[in-house]
Amino acid sequence: MEETNQIALLLSQTLSSDNTVVHSATEALDRLSHLPAFPFSLLSISTGSEDPGQRIAAATYLKNFTRRNIAISKVSEEFRDALLRALLQVDYAGLKVLVEAFRLIVAAEFVKENSWQDLVPKLRDVIQNSNLINSSRNCEWKTINALTILQSLIRPFQYFLNPKVAKEPVPLQLELIAKEILVPLLNVFHQCVAKVLTICVESEEETEKLLLIISKCIYFSVRSHMPSALAPHLPSFCRDLFGILNSLNFHGAITSEDWKLLRLKTAKRSLLIFCALVTRHRKLSDKLMPDIVNCVSNIVRQSTIISKLNFLSERIFSLAFDVISRVLETGPGWRLISPQFSSLLDSAIFPALVLNEKDVLEWEEDPEEYMRKNLPSEIENISGWKEDLFTARKSALNLLGVIASSKGPPVVGSGNISSLSSKRKKGDKTKGKDRSSMGELLVLPFLSKFPTPSNVNASEAKIMNEYYGVLMAYGSLQDFLSEQKANHTATLVRMRVLPLYKNPMCFPYLIASANWVLGELASCLSEEMSADVYSSLVKALTMPDTEDISCHPVRMSAAGAITELVENDYLPPEWLPLLQVVVGQIAVESEETSILFQLLGTLVEAGSEHIALHIPDIILSLVGTISKCIPPHPEPWPQMVEQGYGALVVMAQCWEDSMPEEGEHNEPDRVWLSGRATIASALSNLLQQAWLRPSQQMESKADSLLPPPSCIDDSSALLRFIMQSIKESDQVLKLKVSELLLVWADLIANWHAWEETEDLSIFNCIKVVITLHQKFELQNFFLGKMPLPPAPPVQQRSIIEGMGAFLSEAFSQYPSATWRASSCVHVLLHVPHYMFEAESVRQSLVIAFSQAAFSRFRAIRSKPCSLWKPLLLAVSSCYLCHPGLVEKILEKDEPDGFAVWTSALTLISSSAFEHGLSLESELKITVMTLVKVIERLLTLQNQRVDLLLKGFTSLMEASASLKEAQGEESEDDDGSGDDQNAGEDTEEDDDDDEDSDDDEREETEEEFLDRYAKAAIALESGTVVEEGDVEDQEQELELGGLEEVDEHGLVISLIQRYHKVLMQVLSFPPQVISNFLDTFPECKLYFEQHC
Repeated sequence: MEETNQIALLLSQTLSSDNTVVHSATEALDRLSHLPAFPFSLLSISTGSEDPGQRIAAATYLKNFTRRNIAISKVSEEFRDALLRALLQVDYAGLKVLVEAFRLIVAAEFVKENSWQDLVPKLRDVIQNSNLINSSRNCEWKTINALTILQSLIRPFQYFLNPKVAKEPVPLQLELIAKEILVPLLNVFHQCVAKVLTICVESEEETEKLLLIISKCIYFSVRSHMPSALAPHLPSFCRDLFGILNSLNFHGAITSEDWKLLRLKTAKRSLLIFCALVTRHRKLSDKLMPDIVNCVSNIVRQSTIISKLNFLSERIFSLAFDVISRVLETGPGWRLISPQFSSLLDSAIFPALVLNEKDVLEWEEDPEEYMRKNLPSEIENISGWKEDLFTARKSALNLLGVIASSKGPPVVGSGNISSLSSKRKKGDKTKGKDRSSMGELLVLPFLSKFPTPSNVNASEAKIMNEYYGVLMAYGSLQDFLSEQKANHTATLVRMRVLPLYKNPMCFPYLIASANWVLGELASCLSEEMSADVYSSLVKALTMPDTEDISCHPVRMSAAGAITELVENDYLPPEWLPLLQVVVGQIAVESEETSILFQLLGTLVEAGSEHIALHIPDIILSLVGTISKCIPPHPEPWPQMVEQGYGALVVMAQCWEDSMPEEGEHNEPDRVWLSGRATIASALSNLLQQAWLRPSQQMESKADSLLPPPSCIDDSSALLRFIMQSIKESDQVLKLKVSELLLVWADLIANWHAWEETEDLSIFNCIKVVITLHQKFELQNFFLGKMPLPPAPPVQQRSIIEGMGAFLSEAFSQYPSATWRASSCVHVLLHVPHYMFEAESVRQSLVIAFSQAAFSRFRAIRSKPCSLWKPLLLAVSSCYLCHPGLVEKILEKDEPDGFAVWTSALTLISSSAFEHGLSLESELKITVMTLVKVIERLLTLQNQRVDLLLKGFTSLMEASASLKEAQGEESEDDDGSGDDQNAGEDTEEDDDDDEDSDDDEREETEEEFLDRYAKAAIALESGTVVEEGDVEDQEQELELGGLEEVDEHGLVISLIQRYHKVLMQVLSFPPQVISNFLDTFPECKLYFEQHC
C-alpha cells in the first residue's frame, strides 16, 4: 500500500509545470518500475484514484511500461487477469488509454502465440453478464467496456497475418471469437436496432455506442477473412444495417448531438462492411446485391445537399458512391445498376459535381485544400476498387469514370477483384471494342445538354455552377476517351473547354477546372491543337487576382496541367514564350514560386535541345531570385530555395549535355564555352552567398556552427558543374572553389540524412574534386586551415578529411551507398599524390575506411552476396597502402580477422563464387592484393597452409581472368566497326520484342500470392540481402597510380621467388594450373611437376 501511495504521488508530480519536478519524478518511477508489484500498483491507481489526472497518468505510464517490456518478458497470468478486470471497471477516459496496453499483450500472447487460452471464454461470460445485455440490476461489468475489449481482440485479424502462406486460412482464434461471442451478439445487435429505429426523437447514447462497436467488430472480422460461424448470419445482420442506413436524415440542421454522431459512425462502418463483402466475399454478397444497391442508391440520390453536410456525413455519401463502383465491377452488379445509369447520373452523380457554396468558401480560405479535394490528380486511375477517396465528389467522379468505360457486365469467376484481373489477358484487348461504351451512349450526351458559358449567359450563376460540374466530369473520362479516336477528344476539348479561356467574363473557378481537365486528358490530346492548348494554359498561368477573387488555384492548376502535358510527351509548339512566362512568374517571388520551379525543371528535361541556347540567361535570372530568399542566418532553407536548386541542377545538366562534339572548332564551340563560364560564375556566387557568408559571420563570432545542410545533393551537383568548367588555375581562385569545397566537405562530414534525401551527386562530386586537385593542387586539400582569433587555434578539417568522414559512414548505410563509397575509396587513396606531410592523412583514411568496411562485412558475412565485393576490395585498397596497419585493425576488430578477410577475398576471386569479379579494375586490385597477402603469409613463422592454398589458387584464377579481360578489351577496340553494322539487326529485334510483349499474359491472383509468399519466407529466413543498383556494380574503379603497376610482373616475380616453397607445401587443382599456364606459358618452367 505504501508503495502504491508513493507511485501515486510521483505520478501527480509528472503533471507539474516545473520541468525539474517532472524529470525527478520520472527518474524515480523508472527506478520503481523494476519492482514486481509496480504494474499492479499502476492498475490500482488507474481504477481507484479519486484524482482524474492521476488515473490517466497511471494508465498512460502502464501503456508505455508494457510497450517497453512486452518483447523482453512474458506477462504473468495474474497481471493479465488484473488488467482484464480493470478494463471492465474503469471509466471511459481511462479505458481508451488502458486498452492500448491490452492490445500490446493481445498481439504478443493471443494473436502471435495463442497462449491466452481462457481469454475468449472469460470475455464471453463477461459480455453475457454485463449491464446492457443482462437485465439484472446488479451487473458488475460494463457492456461498453467489454465490447471495447472485444474490438481490441479482433482488430489484428482485419489483416492477413502470415505473408508466407499464399492463401491464408481463417485464424483459429478468429473462428473461436466468431462462434463464442460474435454470433450471439448479432441477436443483441438486432434487438438494439429494432429499439433505436422505433424511437423518433432521441436515442440512448450507450445503445448507439453498442451498435457502433459491434459493427466495427464485424467489419474487422470480414475485412480479410470470413469465419465459418459468422457467414450464415450475415444476411440478417445486413438487413439490420440497411435499417440503420435508411434511418439517416441528412436534411435536418447540422448537429453535434452525441447519439447522432454515433449513428453516423455506425452508418459509415456499415458501408465499409458492404465494400468488404463485395470485394472479398462474392459468394455471400451476390444474393445481397439488390438490397445493397437499393440502400446506397437512396443515399446518393440526396447528393444535392452535400454542400450543407459536415465531414462525417459527406464521408457516408463518398462511401455510398464507392459501394456502387465496386458492385458495378461485378457481373450481377452491372446488370442491377445499368438500368439506373441515367437516373444515377442525373440525380446523384452530377449534383455532387456542381459548384457549391462550400467550394467557394474553401477557394478563398484554403486554396491548397480546395485543389487537393476538387482538382485531384490521383483520380486518373479510375477503378471500382479504389480505396479511401474520402470526398463525395472524388467518389462520384470515380463512379462516373467506371460507368463511362463500361460496355457490359464484367466476366467474373468467383471471389473478388483478383478473379477479375486473373481473367484478363493482353491477347484479349480487342474483345468488346465493337460495342459502344456507356460514355458514348449516355455520359457525353448527358453532359452536352449543359451550354458552354458565353458572353450572353456568363452572368447566370446556375449555368456557371453546372458547367463546373461538366468540366469535373470531363476530367474523370480519361480512360474512356483514351479508347476513342483522337479527333473525338480534340473536338470535345475544342468545343467545350478551350472557349472558356476566350470569355473575359468567365469565372476563375471554371478556368481552374478547365486547366485540370487539360492535364487529365494529356494522353488523349492531338498534336494539331497543341498551340491552342498551350496558349490557353499560358494565359491562365498569368491570370491576375481580381478585386473579389484570388486566382492562385488558377495559376497552380495551369502549372500542374502544363507539367502533366509535358510529362506525357505532349510538347509545346514554341518553347521560348512558355519559358519566358514561367521565368517571369518566378521572378515575382509569389507563393507559387515553388511549383513554378518544378515546372521549369520539367520543361528543361523535356525540351533540352530546344531551349539549351537560353539556359545561361535563365540561370542568371533565377540565381538573382533565389539569392533574395536564402536566409542570412544558419537555418533551414525555404521550400522555394530548395526547388530552385533542383531546377538549376536540371538546367546545368542540360547545358552540359548540349556540348558540341569534339573537333568542331567553330562559333558554337565558343558560344558554348562562354555559356558554361557564365553559368559557373553565377552558380559560384549563389553557393558563396549560401555557404561562405554565413561561415564568415560565424567565424567572426567564434561560432563552430555550419551552414544548414539544405539541398546538399543538389548543391553538390552545382559544385561539380563549377569544377568541371575550370580549365585554368586562375579560375579556381576566381570562383573560390577551395573555400567552397572546405564548407562542402564539412557539411557532408556532418550529414546523416541517408534515408531522407538523395546522395548520388555527393559521391560524383568527390571524384571530380580529386580530378581537379590533380590538375591544380587545391588549397586546404590535405591540411585544414587555422581559424582566426578569438577561435581556439585548432586546425580545421581538410577537404579530403571531410570526404573521408562521409565515405566512412556510407559503408554502414544502404547497399548502393556502400558500392559508391567503395568506388570513391579507391580514388581517394590512390589518385592524389600524397606528399610526405600528408602521409599521416592517408594513414587516418586507411584506418577509418578499413574499420568501416570490415565492420559492415562482418555484419553480412554469414550470407555470401554481391555486397561482399565492394567491402573486401575497399579493405584491399587500404591494405595496398599500409599492409601492417590494416592487419592490426583487422585483428583488433576480430580475433584472426586478417585470416577472415583473406579467406573471403580468395572466395570472391574464385570462379566458384556466384557474384565473382568481372571488371578489369576489380581483378587488377585483387591480383595486387593477393600478391602482397601471399608474401605476408610466407613470412609468418606459423604458416597457414590452408590460407596459402586458397590465396595462391585464387591468385592464379584472377591473374588468368585479368589477362583474358585485357585481351578482350583490345579485341573490342579493333572490332568497333562491326557493332555499327549490326545496328539494323538490333532494331529489328527490338521491334520483335515489342510485338511479343502483347502476347504475354498478366499474372494471375494465385501466381501473385505464391510469389509474394516465397518472398516473405526468404525475407524471414534472412536469405535475401539488398545488393544495390546494377549501375553502381558495373562501373570500372579508378585506381590512379595503381594503373601503372605491372600486376603480371608482380605475379611472375612472386612465382620466381617462392615457387619451390609453394610447390613443396601446396597441392593445386590441376585445372587451375592448366588454365593459368595457358595464359602465362612463360611460367611452365616453375610448374614442371604439374605439367
